[in-house]
Amino acid sequence: MRKLVFNIKDSDTRTVKTDFPREITQIDHIWIPMSDGIKLAATIWMPRDAEENPVPCILEYIPYRKNDFTAIRDSIRHPYFAGHGYACVRVDMRGSGDSDGILYDEYLKQEQDDAIEILDWIEKQKWSTGSIGMIGKSWGGFNGLQVAARQHPALKTIITLCSTDDRYSDDVHYKGGALLASDMLWWASTMLVYNARPADPKHVGDSWRENWLERLEKTPPFVEEWMHHQRRDEFWKHGSVGENYNDIKIPVYAVGGWADAYTNAVFRLMKNLKGPVKGLIGPWAHEYPEVAIPGPQIGFLQECLRWWDHWLKGQETGIMDEPNFRVYMQDAVPPKTDYYTRPGEWIVEDGWTTKNVKEKIYFLGDQELIDQSRNGLEHLKTHQQHGLYAGVYCPFGQEGDMASDQSIENGLSTTFTSEELMEEVAILGFPSLQLKLLCDKKQANLAVRLSDLSPEGTSKLITWGQLNLTHRNSHEFPEDVPINEEIIVTIELDAIGYKMPKGHKLQLSISPTNWPHAWPSAEEAVIHVIKDEESKLLLPIYTKTDKVQEIRPFEFPETARVMEREILREAGRTREIRHNTITNEWILDDFSDEGCRRLPYNGIEYGSENRNIYKIVEGDPLSAYVQCDWTLTVGREEWQTRLESSSTMKSDETKFYITNHLKAFEGEEVVYDELKNFEVERDFV
Repeated sequence: MRKLVFNIKDSDTRTVKTDFPREITQIDHIWIPMSDGIKLAATIWMPRDAEENPVPCILEYIPYRKNDFTAIRDSIRHPYFAGHGYACVRVDMRGSGDSDGILYDEYLKQEQDDAIEILDWIEKQKWSTGSIGMIGKSWGGFNGLQVAARQHPALKTIITLCSTDDRYSDDVHYKGGALLASDMLWWASTMLVYNARPADPKHVGDSWRENWLERLEKTPPFVEEWMHHQRRDEFWKHGSVGENYNDIKIPVYAVGGWADAYTNAVFRLMKNLKGPVKGLIGPWAHEYPEVAIPGPQIGFLQECLRWWDHWLKGQETGIMDEPNFRVYMQDAVPPKTDYYTRPGEWIVEDGWTTKNVKEKIYFLGDQELIDQSRNGLEHLKTHQQHGLYAGVYCPFGQEGDMASDQSIENGLSTTFTSEELMEEVAILGFPSLQLKLLCDKKQANLAVRLSDLSPEGTSKLITWGQLNLTHRNSHEFPEDVPINEEIIVTIELDAIGYKMPKGHKLQLSISPTNWPHAWPSAEEAVIHVIKDEESKLLLPIYTKTDKVQEIRPFEFPETARVMEREILREAGRTREIRHNTITNEWILDDFSDEGCRRLPYNGIEYGSENRNIYKIVEGDPLSAYVQCDWTLTVGREEWQTRLESSSTMKSDETKFYITNHLKAFEGEEVVYDELKNFEVERDFV
């Protein structure tokens, strides 16, 4: 998941630095040639005297347009590193921004090959010492791991944020083998319209319009390829570094946040990488920790400098003398759809797994979780609208992103509630639920939520998991569910660090539906859970150690000054649930206006609006419908372009049906208008 919301402000939550040890020079645009004749566009920040006194380099390599869409966020980060003695190279990937070519999909081999050539180019520059690091969040975090696995000798280390080692299990396409209705089409529609924006005539000259039309014609809707691969085949294994962790030999700093969708990977990287590795997990959403919401924010750029100085300059900073894994243990809070900050405490471990986490088993009893078995049969409630209050799949810290009070959802699912906790319970790691069950259909889904029921009666979502039952044994080789035969399945919930106070209660909720996160099964399944010793919740319980007092505290956040910008239209967000009581249709309407800005340094104006509609009718899984609409503008006073797109998805018993309609305007003239229809067989989904 890689939605972008760049609304960085000067703030009292960080110190804005303008005086650095080294004077900075910025090259707004430079071409990096590829061996096939393609040119990639880059911005470079470096110390003014770098050609006389060469410096290590930090590379960020993403498809999000250096001249406009990431210019604001780039301005607070790369000049900061440059001022401390690094060259920062920010490259637009092939087919994006001002770079030549077409971007045909995420994480292709071509993307990695280009990165290798970029590293070759950097290594040869007069200002370069030949020691290079990579940093990136989301897409840039993904390809940092992937390029590290290619073992270029100049790449000495990476910092990877909000990324994954498994493109099938932990991204925006599938979860537990279930298709992510909330994000599969949305992210594909996002990249379709993002890729449709033209290069800047200021940098590419008169060829900009010809290049733009070629980009519009040739860039495919990514969703078509993703829907051709509904199981974990070679398509998803490519770029999943978890296929062979040993390919990564350089030091890795892996960073995530509890409100982000990609935090599971930090635990796996900590456990499986053989080289030097550090892990950091805060309360943050999908953003860099010096600005991320919910806070507390930390001095992450200073932390990066300690890492870079150690591995790229050979300086002793003490960072490798500290515990390898630093985690924010969140305190309980009332449910809200957004938080500015989360109370809690930092804890440390030498790695993962840890002897300080012990598994506790809760068996399922009659409407409660208890520590001893009670036999029985529980019929799972089925409501197609279950899941509407779950929040967005991958929050960015916007208003409305987080899950609402789960009381409504709990009434739509089969919920087990524990007795009051007699003492504080801290959960750290991956909760999992093992179920013995009977199902009357060959394909069905299960969604599991773990919540915190307060004495006041509010229910706060702690974590959740999803499983397509045909994937119970393998994501690569799904198989029918044996009808009305006993099977045992395990659903792993997302990793979490959460402290439940004494007097609170655990709630475990199970449902065959989870709209709109999971695309519904073609038929409503009747599922019975057998409540015996094999149906149980396994909860990782953390015991606090004294190391909390030993760790060096994070510094107060610092950044460079955010660049000047003019607000032409303010940002805004609405997220509404509507119910037609006559037709029993439920609609989730999520609208985000990311505003419009003008950048005085280059005159560029850019803005975006996005509306996502999710519809379903109670009792009818085949009524599921998603529509994602975008409007993007980019231009300057004498040059204006606009992109409009609408993507839809629906299904019947055997197929998915997808449309992508893209229109491009130069001024008010339509220069491109095409509707693409696509259908594909359901493959155990």
